[in-house]
Amino acid sequence: MITIKDIQSRLREAIETSNMTQTEIAKRLGISQSTVSKYMRLNKYPAIDTFANLCKILDVSADDILGLK
Repeated sequence: MITIKDIQSRLREAIETSNMTQTEIAKRLGISQSTVSKYMRLNKYPAIDTFANLCKILDVSADDILGLK
């Protein structure tokens, strides 16, 4: 079973291993650094369009983050 906690954990890992700062990711997404920080602390979820763009920026498959592969 896929859980939101598992998705958040994979997203956090992708952000951590991206070689980009939270500030850089935020600028590229057009959101605040504090929002990216909240994604990292696992207490905020990106909107679906932000999630899609975040996957693009991080060069990761949405299927991998969602646990579909």
